[in-house]
Amino acid sequence: MSTTSQVSAVLAQGGDIPAPHIEYGQIAPLLLVLGVAVVGVLVEAFVGRNARYYAQVPLAFLGLAGAFGWTVALAWRDNPHHVAAEGALGVDGPTLFIQGTILVLALVSLLLIAERAGGHFAAQASALPGSEAEQRTAEAGITQTEVFPLMMFAVGGMIMFPAANDLLTMFVALEVMSLPLYLLCGLARRRRLLSQEAAVKYFLLGAFSSAFFLYGTALLYGYAGSVRLSDISAQIGRDAGSETLLLAGVALLSVGLLFKLGGVPFHMWKPDVYQGAPTPITALMASGTVVAAFGGILRVYYVAFETLRWDWRPVLWGVAILTMVAGSLIAITQTDIKRLLAYSSIAHAGFLLLGVIASSPHGLSSSLFYLLAYGFTSVGAFAVITMVRDAGGEAGHLSRWAGLGKRSPVVAGVFAFFLLAFAGIPLTSGFTGKFAVFKAAVEEGATPLVIIAVISSAIAAFFYVRVIVVMFFSEPDADGPVVVAGPATAVAVALGVAATVVLGVIPQPVLDLAGQATTHMFVR
Repeated sequence: MSTTSQVSAVLAQGGDIPAPHIEYGQIAPLLLVLGVAVVGVLVEAFVGRNARYYAQVPLAFLGLAGAFGWTVALAWRDNPHHVAAEGALGVDGPTLFIQGTILVLALVSLLLIAERAGGHFAAQASALPGSEAEQRTAEAGITQTEVFPLMMFAVGGMIMFPAANDLLTMFVALEVMSLPLYLLCGLARRRRLLSQEAAVKYFLLGAFSSAFFLYGTALLYGYAGSVRLSDISAQIGRDAGSETLLLAGVALLSVGLLFKLGGVPFHMWKPDVYQGAPTPITALMASGTVVAAFGGILRVYYVAFETLRWDWRPVLWGVAILTMVAGSLIAITQTDIKRLLAYSSIAHAGFLLLGVIASSPHGLSSSLFYLLAYGFTSVGAFAVITMVRDAGGEAGHLSRWAGLGKRSPVVAGVFAFFLLAFAGIPLTSGFTGKFAVFKAAVEEGATPLVIIAVISSAIAAFFYVRVIVVMFFSEPDADGPVVVAGPATAVAVALGVAATVVLGVIPQPVLDLAGQATTHMFVR
C-alpha cells in the first residue's frame, strides 16, 4: 500500500497520521550539503563582512568533503540498493557513482570560486594597465561571499536530481539546482551587463523548460495514477492507460531533461550563459550540472521508460545526431573561447546520449566513466581560462590567445592537452570515454549512429587544433594577455591534468568501478 493510501485509511478510521520514516544514514550526503548551505546563509546574515570569507570557504570545503566521504562509505556496502524517504529517493550503485562524481567536481570548482571570491585576481591584476577598478576592489576586502551558500544549494540539487525516485521529487531537485545557478550567472563584476543578460536568458529559458517538465509530469500522472517511476513503468508494462497521455508526457518530460543537458534543439542557452557567467561558475555548470542532468536522464529512461524504449530510441537517435553535428559545426565559427567550449559541451552531450540509446548495463557503465572523465577535463580547461587575463579581464577572444605558447608555454601546453582530450586523442581520458560509449552503442545495434559520432569527432578536432595553432604558431601581440595564476587555480589545473592522464593511460580501475556500480542497477 502506498503512503497516500495509508494516510487516507488512517484518516477514515479517525486515527493519528504516522510520521514518515526517513533513512537519514542513506541520504546523509544530501542532508549535509543542504545543511551547510543553510548555515552559510546564517553566516551571511550574522557574521561581519570581513570575516565571512574565512568562515564560508572552510565550511563549504568541509561540507563537500564530508558528503563525498559519506558517499564513498555508502558505496562500499555489500548491497547499495535501497529506497529512502518513503520511496522518494533511490540509493543504488549508479546514483552513488554520479553523486560522488558531482561532489568531487564541485570540490575542484570550489577552488576556483574561492580564489575569485577572495579577490586574488583583483590583487594580482593591479599591476596591469587599466585595472584601477580591480585594485579598489582588492583594497575593499573580500566580496561576493554569498556565492558559497548559493553554490552549496546548487550542488545539493545536483546530487538530489539523479537520486529522485518520483517525478515530483525530481522537479523539486531541478528547481533547487537551477535557481541558485540563475543568480550565480549574474555575479560577474567586470562584465556586468553581459553577465546579467546571461542570467536573464538562463532564467527565462529555464522557466520554460521547468514548465514543460511539470506539464509532462501531470500527463504521466494522468496516465499511471502515480508519479513514482516504478509505478509508471509497471503501468506501461500493463498497457492499460491512454497512449496519448503517455507519449505526450514522455515528450514534454524529455524536453525539460534535454534542456538541462543542452541537447539540440534545446541548447540555445548554453553559449550565452557560458560566455556571460563568471568562469568559475561556468566550470561548475560545465561539469556538475551536465553530470546531474545526465544522471536524471539515465534514471528516467532506465527505470520509468525502459519498456517503452522502442518508442523513444528513434527520437533520441535524431536528437543525438542533431546535437553531435550541430555542436561540432557551429563551434567552428566561434571566436570566443568560452562560447567555443559551450558548443563543444553540446557536442559531448550528443556523444553521451549514445549511452542512453544503448540501454544496457555496458551503456550505463560507459556513460558513468565518460561523465567523470569529461567533468575533470572541463573544470581544468575553464581553470586555465581564468588564468589568461589582460586589462579588460579574462582574455576571451581567440585572437588574444595568439602566441600564448611563446609567452607562457606551460599554460598553453596544458590547455592544448585539455583540448586534445576533448577531441578524443589516444592516451587521454576523452579517447577512453568515447571508445567505451561507442562500443556499447555498437553492441546494441547503433552502428550508424556511431559512424556519425566518429565523423562529428573529426569535425570537432578541427576547431580544437585551430586553437592550438593560434597559441603556438602565431606571433604574440605586444600588449597581449598575461598569466595570473593563484595557488588554488594551479591546484585545480593540476588535478584536471592528473585525472585526464590517469583516466587515459590506466582507465581500467575506474572502468571496473563503473561496472561494479551497474551491478546494482537503478532501484525501482
